[in-house]
Amino acid sequence: MAASSPAATATTTPPIAGPAIHRGPSAARLLSGSLSRRSPLASTAQAVSSSSASAAPKPRGLLLPCRAAEGAAPARAEAPLKVMISGAPASGKGTQCRMIVEKYGLVHISTGDLLRAEVSSGTDIGKKAKEYMDSGMLVPDQVVTDMVVSRLSQPDVRERGWLLDGYPRSYAQAQSLESMKIRPDIFILLEVPDDNLIDRCVGRRLDPVTGKIYHVKNFPPENEEISARLITRSDDTFEKVKSRLETYKQNSEAVIPTYSDLLNQIDGNRPVEVIFHEIESMLQKICTNASEKKLAKTNGKPPDTTASKKEWRGIPTRLNNIPHSREIRKYFYDDVIQATKRAIEDKKTRLQIDINIPELNPEMDVYRIGTLMELVRDLSLTFADDGKRVKVCVQGSMGQGAFAGIPLQLAGTRKILEFMDWGDYGAMGAFINIGAVGASEVDKEDDMFVLIAPQNAVGNCIIDDMRAMTDAAGDRPVILVNPRLKDMPASSGVMQTMGRDVRLQYAASFETCYSFRLLFYAGTFYPIMGALRMAYPNKYEIFRRVDEPNGEKYDLLAEFTGNPTADDITNAFVGPKKKKENAPSGFWGFLSGIL
Repeated sequence: MAASSPAATATTTPPIAGPAIHRGPSAARLLSGSLSRRSPLASTAQAVSSSSASAAPKPRGLLLPCRAAEGAAPARAEAPLKVMISGAPASGKGTQCRMIVEKYGLVHISTGDLLRAEVSSGTDIGKKAKEYMDSGMLVPDQVVTDMVVSRLSQPDVRERGWLLDGYPRSYAQAQSLESMKIRPDIFILLEVPDDNLIDRCVGRRLDPVTGKIYHVKNFPPENEEISARLITRSDDTFEKVKSRLETYKQNSEAVIPTYSDLLNQIDGNRPVEVIFHEIESMLQKICTNASEKKLAKTNGKPPDTTASKKEWRGIPTRLNNIPHSREIRKYFYDDVIQATKRAIEDKKTRLQIDINIPELNPEMDVYRIGTLMELVRDLSLTFADDGKRVKVCVQGSMGQGAFAGIPLQLAGTRKILEFMDWGDYGAMGAFINIGAVGASEVDKEDDMFVLIAPQNAVGNCIIDDMRAMTDAAGDRPVILVNPRLKDMPASSGVMQTMGRDVRLQYAASFETCYSFRLLFYAGTFYPIMGALRMAYPNKYEIFRRVDEPNGEKYDLLAEFTGNPTADDITNAFVGPKKKKENAPSGFWGFLSGIL
């Protein structure tokens, strides 16, 4: 493996000192959220709460900064919301559309309403659509798309944003919008079991006098007089409802792949208010993230992720002084988060993070699992801010009977996670959930999974549970944070060999998106010799620690396309030497060479 020797010297941060004794972050620090990322959403919600308590009632849409309600002040410069929503007949989609429009002031666009409006107005598109309708034919996709695009171009839609209800309904319609660069901020899919949908439709009754809709079980009429005159609509029979559901499923399956990166599946078999609360949380996040991204733009262009290496601040100093300061911890958390996001943006789905600094290494001190959980919290909240549902997983007890147990590093971890501060805007439960390791923990609502330090124990292997989980996860990202998947001896002290190659091959299938470890002289943990760092998509970089009159710095020595071996690291520091016969290699060779 060849290494290059860059002449550039890594930029370093000022030395950050700290006391020398550490027992890991206390529960109080974790529970209070020392690095909790208070979302701007929290500030927005707090301001809304206080203002609504003291001011006169206003249109509900005024609560959010990313759009303008009817009768409100003109919209701000931020782009208004763009939402697509889909759901089977009787899924409650119409009710949620009404609530979204009331809260956010979006223009509700339904193709059925558009067709009737265009036909009654006698527009060119309406005349063309009427010809097909009068002849009993379906209106072609292109005609419907032209009608929708025409509506989207109107000033009120550009100002207030749009809610596309049940459109697009075919792959061709979706691709037409894609070709015109018309994409939503979010695609909401309401999911309700077929049996419930059929029951909702078949049980519906119409009062021909008032036009009011009842349900024989869920919403019966007020008296016998009304009950006697109720009728069943012609399209609410079992056979027709079943047929409509099949048609909807075919259309949905054709459209969803186009918007898989924006898809948010919601359980529609819950109370209306609960469903809307979940939708509201998603839309609020989009509004806030849009504002933050706009502030982050330079000259009207989004930040260039390929410039990540140039923008890197360099390795913090005084890393042997622990506990690490807040600034050092945040540096590493941000470094991990940016590398992981870049990997997922590149469609990587099996990732691992290996970070081995004193405060993030539970193998040296089990109390340091607390700092590792703090890293997991920041990582998970980052993806939750982007509207992703994250399942944070901690392995449970392995083995049976007297041999049951859990690795000491992970004992009590799940309970601490449950009591940690997860921010001020209700991410826990809505976007972040805690689970174990296994196929049964994979829910269809989950977008990604973060596994905390999965590891084998004496006589027990976690890899089978992990493999079942990743198989169930499919193409959804699974991220391992500091995994320890090497084989462990069985209770007899003999290494288990059956299936070992398969297990190790599975463990190696995870691609490292971030790696950092300090380099020491062989057999010691002091002084620091240098560091090895890799942040996706960059190469592995070897740094030498250099003492200076006023502190220390890290100089870049070499880069490698793959994880360098011990000999590679030694050669980067002292240069390749001709080995003596029977001379030790790696760090031990390096140590003997300098003595």
